Amino acid sequence: MSDEKFTDLETISPLDGRYRGRVEELLPYFSQKALDGERVRVEIEYLVKLGSLEEIPIDPPEKSLREIHEEFDLDDARTIARIETEGYRDIPPTNHDVKAVEYYVREELKDRNLAELIPFVHFGLTSEDVNNLAYASLIKGATGQLIDRLVEVSESLITLAENNANMPMLARTHGQPATPTTMGKEFAVFLSRLVERLENLEEAREKLTGKLSGATGNLNAHSDSYSNTDWLDFAREFVREYGLKPNQTVTQIEPRDNMANLFQAISRINNVLVDLSRDCWTYISQSYFSQKQKDSEVGSSTMPQKVNPIDFENGEGNLSKANSDLEFLADYLTTSRTQRDLSDSTVRRNVGVAFAHALIGYKSVQKGLGKVEPNREALRNDLADHPEVLAEAWQTSLRKYGHSDAYEVVKELTRGEKLDAEMVGEVIDELPLPTNERARLKNLTPETYLGKAKEITLSTVEQAKETLSSFRP
Repeated sequence: MSDEKFTDLETISPLDGRYRGRVEELLPYFSQKALDGERVRVEIEYLVKLGSLEEIPIDPPEKSLREIHEEFDLDDARTIARIETEGYRDIPPTNHDVKAVEYYVREELKDRNLAELIPFVHFGLTSEDVNNLAYASLIKGATGQLIDRLVEVSESLITLAENNANMPMLARTHGQPATPTTMGKEFAVFLSRLVERLENLEEAREKLTGKLSGATGNLNAHSDSYSNTDWLDFAREFVREYGLKPNQTVTQIEPRDNMANLFQAISRINNVLVDLSRDCWTYISQSYFSQKQKDSEVGSSTMPQKVNPIDFENGEGNLSKANSDLEFLADYLTTSRTQRDLSDSTVRRNVGVAFAHALIGYKSVQKGLGKVEPNREALRNDLADHPEVLAEAWQTSLRKYGHSDAYEVVKELTRGEKLDAEMVGEVIDELPLPTNERARLKNLTPETYLGKAKEITLSTVEQAKETLSSFRP
């Protein structure tokens, strides 16, 4: 195994190169060192738990054992890699990663004068007993990192929704001018969606399952060796104490349906933020938003005037890449031939890739939200240019006064027409309405025809704040 160093300019994946600084908080969960360290933890905690059984003739010193995991560092991870690929001391190369972890623990016990415990290291276990608990625990922790970042995105949306709750904005449906809304209300829509999905993600995180059940899911070796022990209860307790929900109806593998549910929950969140990114991109292109500029940044290699919406574009790209990976993981990891095949092993190592792209996406969206501010002049001008969007109010007024052909009357007067203020007055004068109602409609403007947008926005913000308080200490 080569110890040769490489730089971030020599990596194959941009996650370990260009983007490494943006995903460092995931390293404790998805590096090889992190995985091996968590496997060691499973082996140690299992050994400690065995010591609590009356039938098992060992009395493991918990503090000394747990130090093996607590002191686990990069050199220890390298030792495990050597055991797997080259051999170590008198151990030949295993070509098996979990067996290498087991031998590492055995060597640590020898070095700590605890050799009497060696026969019970990995006792009755299959590799997947160790792996499923290690992966699920790491994924649970990494999901917490994603949630923390998503809470920050939600808080940015709260600020934008509150500050712009009463900021009139022309809406568009099918790309065409439509009934006015407010900028704050449009942010509130994404806030509401995101916070609800966040709750779903936290629920999925708490439902992650684990198993401890031996080679084919029946605890055969355990039951045969120590028949007086309630191994089902032991396994349930161990998995629960490890922070996961026990699943005892399994093959060699835990089916990972709940893990797939978590991946899909993240994917749904990503879809919300892709939608947000695309809308923000569109509003920037319409000049509804201006972006705070940084003097040193370059928008184009040839057009020096440009300030591009790069954060929303980067967010959209990374979130879409994450979703592609998450969909594959959710589909693939929930299938396995008969009681087990190994095709999932290489796939499962790529969970961190999906999480990393999602994290980059969240950070990019957050950065983009921090740059945008409303262009009040552009918003006002666009509203003023499209008084025809008040046609909804005109036909509704006709209905109010009993005209069954209200829609058709207004359609005949307005469809396909580009109206100005003078023409609006002329259209209203032709409506078969009382004089005072026509006067009211003439005073109505796109900037004031906002319905309950402000109230909806502020109510959504308050609900979001209440929900998010459960995610903050």
